[in-house]
Order: sequence, then structure tokens, then C-alpha cells
Amino acid sequence: MRRLFGVLIATLVLAACAETPMGPPPPPPPGYVPPPPPPPAFDGYRDSDFGWSTPAGGGKIVGVLAYKGDAAHYTCQTAVLVPETPWTRARMRTLYLSTSSAEIPSDDVKARTPREHGEYARYVRQAPCAAGGHFLFSGLPDGVWYVITVAAPVGGGVRMAVMHRVETHGDTAHVVLR
Repeated sequence: MRRLFGVLIATLVLAACAETPMGPPPPPPPGYVPPPPPPPAFDGYRDSDFGWSTPAGGGKIVGVLAYKGDAAHYTCQTAVLVPETPWTRARMRTLYLSTSSAEIPSDDVKARTPREHGEYARYVRQAPCAAGGHFLFSGLPDGVWYVITVAAPVGGGVRMAVMHRVETHGDTAHVVLR
């Protein structure tokens, strides 16, 4: 009998230690904004994927910043041109949550920006934004590119990172960053 009583007590102790389902977790408090996910490690960088973007070609990208947000007018300082590769496509998906086009607060993009690969910068082209937000890239080989700029509201406010995917085919491609 004593042995049976000991087994019964041991069973009750183990049952008390078992996890019981508590239901779904409670909802977050009002106004809670989850932190951004940590930047992923970009595996798969291959310098050879960028080779197509280095020779001179007959393509041009003529662009203009036409972003219409909360401010009356936006300007840009520099437009950036990035060749599309599997690595940059993954990077755009992480930074801009898209591989085609996006308008995201630049602080959000900065928070998701991982460390760049050392060789990546040599394939990135830059062009100044002229009056009215106009910019030009010329001498481009045929291929797919990402055009990026920061739309800064005149008079202050939230700066927006604007990205758009564009293709060149030996002629002039026009892009409007909205």
C-alpha cells in the first residue's frame, strides 16, 4: 500500500509539472510597433554576377523624382543606379520589401541595411539630381537596374527612400520615381 501511495504521489507531481495550454498569447498593447527584423546575412554574393554591368553601352536612363507625400514638394540630391543580380535582388527585397518599386521612410531602410560587401560599391553608379529632381545615367549596357533616391521634403519632415526597377535595351528608358 505504501508503494502504491508513493507511485500515486510521484504521478501527481509529474502531472503538475506538465505544461497546460494557455490559449493564444494576448494581443499587443495599443500603439505597439514591433522592432524591425535584424538584417539578414547576404550569402551568395558573387563578383562575377556584376560583370554584365561594367562595359559601356548605348543605354540611358532618364529619370525624375515625382514623389507626392505629405509635404508640398520633395527634392533629391543624388540618384543611385544598382545592377540587378541575385544578391542585389535579395538586398532590395530586404531593404525595400519589394523587387519592383517602393516608397519607404529612409529611416526604416537604414534600420534594415546590412553591412555591404566590400566589392559591391564599385558597381553602383551615382548621378546628381538637377533642378526639378531630374537625373540621367548614360553609357549603360543592356540589363536590369534599380534606381534609388531619397525624397527629402522641402521644409522638413519624413525623408522617403524611393526605388524602382528599370530595364535598358540600347535605347533610352524613362523612369518616374513616385
